[in-house]
Formats: sequence, structure tokens, C-alpha cells
Amino acid sequence: MPILILTTGGTIDKVYFDASSDYEIGEPTVPLVFREAGVALDWRLGPLFRKDSLELTDADRAAIRQACLDAPESHILITHGTDTMTLTAEALLDLPGKTVVLTGALAPARFRVTDAIFNLGLALGALQSKPPGIYLAMNGTIFTAGQVRKNRSAGKFEVVG
Repeated sequence: MPILILTTGGTIDKVYFDASSDYEIGEPTVPLVFREAGVALDWRLGPLFRKDSLELTDADRAAIRQACLDAPESHILITHGTDTMTLTAEALLDLPGKTVVLTGALAPARFRVTDAIFNLGLALGALQSKPPGIYLAMNGTIFTAGQVRKNRSAGKFEVVG
């Protein structure tokens, strides 16, 4: 099963420069994480953006949707900033024949202590086990798009309802 990895930026790819929190979105970290983890799946990288998710626009979400539609792969992992991940997931609802999992991190993958590696592994597992649909993989849980929100004060995602 070939997998497309679309990267949009977000904390998972941030590089910090100083204690005052100056940062930029760096190169996608997925290839490094996959190499270090020995991921043996057939995958290709499709970098789309290098933006904080608060900077993503409706036009950017439309471009993400179009990239999913145009992809020959039926299984797509999207790395995304956590602040607007749920909005992008909802913009992808009803993609025919596609299993799409969005994931990100609350701490950059380049940090020694990060949830990025765990979340990427969770997302890969979800891609291989879930039926077509749109999902978020965060905090050890697979959420269905449209039924999840980020609880900023608790620093985690949770089911709505």
C-alpha cells in the first residue's frame, strides 16, 4: 500500500532559534523520523506548505483537498499544525475512496522530548487499519473528522459531544 505524506508545516517541523521563541518552519522532519524508525512502507513525500497552521487560509485548505484528490495513492498522511488541524480535516470530508490521517505535534520533532514520533507512528497505524474517511491521530487516539476539537488549556484533543 503506497502512502503519500503531505506536509503543511506546523510545530512538528518548527526550528527554534532562541529563548524568545523565534522560529521558522524547517524542512519536513518525516523522512528523518521514518529513516530512524526503520519504516519499510512504500511512501513518497509531497511538501505543500511551510506555515504555522494559524496562517493557513481557505485557499490553502482547498489546495490540500485538491492534492488529495489528485493523488494516485488512496492512503494519505498529512502533517499539520494542531491549532487548525480540525478545520482542515473538516474541509477534507467526503473525499471518495481515500483514507486520510492528519497528525502533528505539540512539541517539534527536533526536540528531545516530543510527541511527534509517537503521533507519526499512530498515524501510520491508522492509515493501515481504518476504512476510507478522514481522521486525526493525536494523543494516542484516532479521532473522526468533525467529531473532535483541540482543548488548548488541557493541551490535548478530545471528542466533541
